[in-house]
Amino acid sequence: MQKLTRIITLSVALTVVSGCSYVGVYKRDIPQGNLVTQEMVSQLQPGMTQEQVTYVMGRPLLEAPFDASQWDYVFRLDKAYGDVEQRRVTLTFDPQGRLANIEQEGDLSKALPLEAESSMGPATEGVDPMDALPEESTQTRPPSNVQPVQQP
Repeated sequence: MQKLTRIITLSVALTVVSGCSYVGVYKRDIPQGNLVTQEMVSQLQPGMTQEQVTYVMGRPLLEAPFDASQWDYVFRLDKAYGDVEQRRVTLTFDPQGRLANIEQEGDLSKALPLEAESSMGPATEGVDPMDALPEESTQTRPPSNVQPVQQP
């Protein structure tokens, strides 16, 4: 009986230590939506067309499904070891498609701690993939065994 108690106690202890440990858990910030800054919003002026607003702010994250006169730019940053920061800018257009009202929520003037991971990511359009390789890998490429075709 004493041996069975030791085995059960050891099994429970190993399970708790291995599966429920918070040591070494990696968390990262999760940004979502349109990044909106005070600089962008300060460029907006009443009377601007929807095309001009799109040039300054980009396409909105949300457009009202039954009324295209309201655009919402929402940005949410879920900090790994902190709280959630949310920014929202709501733009309202008149029937002629001109900017009529600007509403802001959140602190747009505060800088956000966003760090871009430059080492990896999708390729940008129009960039030669061979230019993205490090110098040593392009220089150590084996020579091609294909001979050029000669024209008669």
